[in-house]
Amino acid sequence: MGQAVDDLEGERLPAALPEVVDAHVHVFPDRLFAAVRRWFDSYGWPIRYRLGSREVIDFLLGRGVGHLVALQYAHKPGIARGLNEYMAELCGSSPRLVGAATVFPGEEGAVAILEDAFAAGLRLVKMHCHVQCMAPDAPEMHEVYAACARAGRPLVIHAGRGPHSPHYRCDTDALCAASRVERVLLDHPRLQLVVPHLGFDETDDYERLLERHDNLWLDTTMAAADYFPIPYPSRLLRARPERIMYGSDFPNIPYAWDREIRKLTALGLPERDLAALLGGNARALHRIEHAGGPPDRSRDALGRPTG
Repeated sequence: MGQAVDDLEGERLPAALPEVVDAHVHVFPDRLFAAVRRWFDSYGWPIRYRLGSREVIDFLLGRGVGHLVALQYAHKPGIARGLNEYMAELCGSSPRLVGAATVFPGEEGAVAILEDAFAAGLRLVKMHCHVQCMAPDAPEMHEVYAACARAGRPLVIHAGRGPHSPHYRCDTDALCAASRVERVLLDHPRLQLVVPHLGFDETDDYERLLERHDNLWLDTTMAAADYFPIPYPSRLLRARPERIMYGSDFPNIPYAWDREIRKLTALGLPERDLAALLGGNARALHRIEHAGGPPDRSRDALGRPTG
């Protein structure tokens, strides 16, 4: 099990930073949040911020984050509609929150569940290979990908092999591989696919995928926090800076809420690249307006510069 890190946290983001969009924040109904924390307490790492969904939103926005992309996942059939309704309600009361729908792959009416969630205002989809015990290229995933592509909704899928744990219900190393993600990218070229955690321990493979596929994005979540015993992914972060998004995994983290941002800002990236990574890329992909102004028009939905 991972260890807690007793590092200092900032009171808010530095004013000199470009606008930050946290592209990977978790919210759940209280009962499900409690179950997630029990799992982490037993098999993962000590969660530092034990907050409810609305507290999560208030915490990050109150510390200077401009917008949040809120994620959830259905760990079994039959619960996705309720989760999507919960997320739509949160988004209705939090204009700086972009909410993700979810569905359990292969469940009856999966496409209709997603279409109803999109109609309710949810703007992306979250899937989790480790929790849902399915490979990214599993046959039951294709209807989910097709529904997202038709609706123009990005899909965030935890398809990297790590973090590793023998306590998942399936062998995640057998399910997850960059080569399987590439099959998805090839089979669904109109799908906007986001892989969190920079693919974790296959950074060289994901760097090659970024070079080959314009329908792939990565988020930094925890992989750029210098917490896991893996080499720091400096080269990957510079490979295609228009395709990398900052994400925190808040509140399910064992260290300070701003640790990852401090690590990223210390890399010495060019100003334009840092602004894209911290917020611009997520704004473009999810069509998020600036906190105090019009939408970002500097990049299109595929992350390409428009001017």
